[in-house]
Amino acid sequence: MTMSQEKKILGAERRDLLLHWLQSENKPLTGGELANRTNVSRQVIVQDISLLKAKNEPILATSQGYVYLKPQGEQIKKERIIVSYHAPHQTKEELYILVDHGVTVKDVKIEHPVYGDLNASVMVSTRKEVDDFIKKIQQTKASYLSQLTDGTHLHTIEADTEEKLDTACTALKQAGMLID
Repeated sequence: MTMSQEKKILGAERRDLLLHWLQSENKPLTGGELANRTNVSRQVIVQDISLLKAKNEPILATSQGYVYLKPQGEQIKKERIIVSYHAPHQTKEELYILVDHGVTVKDVKIEHPVYGDLNASVMVSTRKEVDDFIKKIQQTKASYLSQLTDGTHLHTIEADTEEKLDTACTALKQAGMLID
């Protein structure tokens, strides 16, 4: 569905379109892309996404854009929370190890002494997605959450088999990045 450049899509109709596009895509859609499609500002899209989330739509904001969390159906993913430790410059290596073993890194969590548990979406499952994630960190000069805890952090990782999770964890341990 394409929009003419002059026509601004309004309110509920725009949110219905956003939901349709997010449900139809197999890749993340950026706020900028959705803003261009509907001829509104990116900030309007951010507000629309918040309204959709408030209606319990399973939309996740990732570093690559928005994704609609589709039901897994019959294929049940295996999930595990791991504790990792490394310097900031080793983040790419850590993520490469995980995705090279067929694992998706869903998030990063830390326990902050003042704010308690802090959690951020990562959602990377390929080297390209890792590269894009690292590039975005560098371009924005953002800090890694793990820098707030001197390198200790948790990840929720996911794969279609326990074996993939096991081999990824073994590789991280061999790299000296996994805390048992």
